[in-house]
Amino acid sequence: MSTQDFTNLTVPEAQAILRPFNCVDGKSITSESEKALIRQALLLVAEHSDYQIFGICADTVGQGLSALKSYSSALGYEPNLNLTPIDDPVYIKFNGNTGLCYLDSYIGEYRGVLVSCQSSFAGGVNEMYGHLPLDLFELNS
Repeated sequence: MSTQDFTNLTVPEAQAILRPFNCVDGKSITSESEKALIRQALLLVAEHSDYQIFGICADTVGQGLSALKSYSSALGYEPNLNLTPIDDPVYIKFNGNTGLCYLDSYIGEYRGVLVSCQSSFAGGVNEMYGHLPLDLFELNS
């Protein structure tokens, strides 16, 4: 399948596209078409799960909140963004099931977004992908 032909992805194809984002090995995205393919794959697997949990590792609160806003909007959430800012690199966690969101300082080296897809039904997606780009859903990046 070419990277331009992704409108008819199957769930297994989407999972295969996202599998290299295994939370340990750094995977870089080399083109806008690859970024679009990853967006479509994530949206598809999210449709086949009950909800998602985001873990955002960013250099600044602004970067983290921007990622939270764009990922939340893409996946149909409206988190409370009234978080107390800090000056250090941050970790923001958002649970799409409960709506709970918190921000804390982060000393790790990783940057990006972890997306954990949670399903309570047989055949649903229960996998974590990341670290995905902070700007994956910012279309003008």
